[in-house]
Amino acid sequence: MTDGKSSDRGPLASARRVLVKVGSRMLAERADMPEHLAFQLSQLVREGKSPVLVSSGAVALGMARLGLSQRPTEVAWMQAAASAGQSVLMHRYDKAFAAHGVTAAQVLLTHGDLADRTRLNNARGALGALLEAGAVPIINENDVVATEELRFSDNDQLSAMVAPLVGADALILLTDVDGVLDESGARMPVMQNIEDFQDRGAGAGAGAGAGAGAGAGAGAGAGAVGRGGMRSKLDAAFKACRSGAAVVIASARRENVVLDVLAGADIGTYFPARGTILRARQHWIAYTLRPSGTVVLDSGAVAAVKTGQRSLLPVGILGVRGEFHSGASVRLVDSQNEEIGRGLTRLGSADIARAAGKKSDELQEALGRSDETVVVHKDDLVLRD
Repeated sequence: MTDGKSSDRGPLASARRVLVKVGSRMLAERADMPEHLAFQLSQLVREGKSPVLVSSGAVALGMARLGLSQRPTEVAWMQAAASAGQSVLMHRYDKAFAAHGVTAAQVLLTHGDLADRTRLNNARGALGALLEAGAVPIINENDVVATEELRFSDNDQLSAMVAPLVGADALILLTDVDGVLDESGARMPVMQNIEDFQDRGAGAGAGAGAGAGAGAGAGAGAGAVGRGGMRSKLDAAFKACRSGAAVVIASARRENVVLDVLAGADIGTYFPARGTILRARQHWIAYTLRPSGTVVLDSGAVAAVKTGQRSLLPVGILGVRGEFHSGASVRLVDSQNEEIGRGLTRLGSADIARAAGKKSDELQEALGRSDETVVVHKDDLVLRD
């Protein structure tokens, strides 16, 4: 199941923008985690690098302050716990970084912030300015205002979306085990073909091969103080690799783990950037936007869009599922429901249904127009890797 015992970790040593993610479980287990991370990330700042930290922990800290013994399931109580805990979390980081003469800056995001291009670009600009100033952005989900529609599934997924936003060269996902484990419980030093271990149809899974090993070591489900697990980290690693980042999943229990990873030490599981590297906008279409519907393509249209040089026209459409407006994100599937890619549609679902299978000269009756009507332009279409 491993792809070899060694791999060139040079991209880690040369990484300038480094994204680190730590979860609630490790923050709860190790009270000095903020100091532990601040020491390492401050060292990166002194070396002229630009670290960014994605940190969970607000809800867990808020639970203690509000006297809650279990993670709340009701939205109002989740928001209350986040509100009570976020200030404590940032105070700890602020104090820890200040000890090294580095400024920590709070950045709270919802999925809605990253799904909207204007707000996304505003966030990109603010993060860029913070990094230029030598500050360390500390990013967390804004649980106080997030609802189900605005939530990330967990902060692993948030880190994968932030990677192209900040132009990360490396992403380090810190967890409570040594890395991805195989069926025998042994660490896998390198994983080249991550898609072989993903239940990609589920959107955020690791396939049966990784599920047994990874789940055994890391707890595949959400714990009492956090969400996520190894399945989500594998999915986040795949997405970040497609943005051009080298990824490592490693244990937060190791002293100076971030510095050791960036020095090229053989720790954790390394995922080199691979495949077709997506531009930031393509990555946004493929992995940040949530599809509002599905467009079913015939074999000719599948072959055409797979070239990457052709837009999707009505003549190649067999049908449409769901209701959506122009500009929505949609899944493109073949007649067997296998996903071909994702894109932004230029027609709403009702118009697509009326135009499906029709040639240009037949569109006058269907849509009141006879020109070549594009459903998904090639520039707004991202093929599945």
